[in-house]
Amino acid sequence: QVQLVESGGGLVQPGGSLRLSCVISGRAISDLVTGWFRQAPGKEREFVATSTRSGTMKFYGESVKGRFTISKDNAQNTVYLQMNSLKPEDTSVYYCAATETIYTNLQFDSDYDYWGPGTQVTVSS
Repeated sequence: QVQLVESGGGLVQPGGSLRLSCVISGRAISDLVTGWFRQAPGKEREFVATSTRSGTMKFYGESVKGRFTISKDNAQNTVYLQMNSLKPEDTSVYYCAATETIYTNLQFDSDYDYWGPGTQVTVSS
């Protein structure tokens, strides 16, 4: 069974940085397409970033392009989301997701089969 657990969320000031981690068990990360989504109170879940199984291709939502970076460490079976230049509107619960499909650039939450419980990120002064 594939399980995902996020960590690294917290409170940060505007302009600051955070790195989220998502440890995956039950399947090698190199066999998975992985992604990050976020959901703020009263809003729909929003696509943030996704990476191909090899990690060579990465895609980002428009609101985070140039500020966030998705990466993966096959040895640690972990996917990361480096978030820089954070803004108050980045405040959300962030979710890690994964799927075994061969397709890439998956930007809909229905594309993913496995989800973590989420980690809260709050950007505030």
